[in-house]
Amino acid sequence: MEHNNTRHIILASGSPRRRELLASLGLPFEVLVSDADESTPPEWTPETIVRNLALRKAEAVIPAAGERNAVIVGSDTIVVLDDKVLGKPVDERDSAEMLSMLQGRTHQVYTGVACIGLAEGRTLVDHRVTSVTMRAMSEDEISAYIATGEPADKAGSYAIQGLGATLVDEIAGCYFNVVGLPLSLLSGMLSGFGISVLNRQG
Repeated sequence: MEHNNTRHIILASGSPRRRELLASLGLPFEVLVSDADESTPPEWTPETIVRNLALRKAEAVIPAAGERNAVIVGSDTIVVLDDKVLGKPVDERDSAEMLSMLQGRTHQVYTGVACIGLAEGRTLVDHRVTSVTMRAMSEDEISAYIATGEPADKAGSYAIQGLGATLVDEIAGCYFNVVGLPLSLLSGMLSGFGISVLNRQG
């Protein structure tokens, strides 16, 4: 297999959080923002949603990637409470409703990851699930958190890597999965394309 210094990684995401996480692995990469259709049938399970959307996002940037020796990485994250999928809030009222539902309870965060090796025409798709327990919150606390602006573009209306950390009592599973890119899972998938996070020797 080829070593990681001969392969090009493309992150199919405009998320600054995913960019930061991928950058933390120390691998060179570029970003191509995906415009994939994110609509899903109501009967899809959370696993099916994140796996399919991660793959759609990765596939959507293939034309822009060209015929390079690249590995495209797509990812999708959703928050699930009582089998109800909580996406990004449409406004502050929506954020308040989500946080009111989540407070004092345990929910699940699903993240799907898809890797497409253009040279070999091979695709790997997987996902991880993390359970997150939020502490009880008053309406004033919820309003104060919303006023920070942090929930605006986050699935479930909170960011565990930001001020949202103060709302979380505990997690069971991968922390980075909640942020939006499970690094242990991703590194294992990249190794399937000859890209080693730990072995930097060419």
